[in-house]
Amino acid sequence: MKDFNSTNTFYEKNEIKSTLVSKNITVNSRRTSVRLEPEMWSALNEIADRELCSIHEICTLIYLRKKENTSLTAAIRVFIMLYFRAATTESGHAKAGHGNINHMRNRARINNPISRRRNPETLEKPISHKAMSA
Repeated sequence: MKDFNSTNTFYEKNEIKSTLVSKNITVNSRRTSVRLEPEMWSALNEIADRELCSIHEICTLIYLRKKENTSLTAAIRVFIMLYFRAATTESGHAKAGHGNINHMRNRARINNPISRRRNPETLEKPISHKAMSA
């Protein structure tokens, strides 16, 4: 298991890979192939370990709960994000060094500054949590 709370962050320990990895999984007693980023597979395996089940069982649950017009791959990515988001706390964010874009930029090894200016004409308004859960 990766230690995401240490001062050596995930970005410092691992280079981000963009290549999708295709794996066969069994969903609802049927074999199918899913293409995800290596980090997503790692997160899915971590969730399965934590929940004492297989990724096949998790993916079956995701499949049974997803909207009909949503792809299984997209539903898996959203599930992973929501799973870890539900486990976050303010103290965990503070321990991880969140709340400072420059700290995040340094962890990601980005040398140029990130502009904080927002142009309201070109950016959509953020969606609130209440609107997303409705």
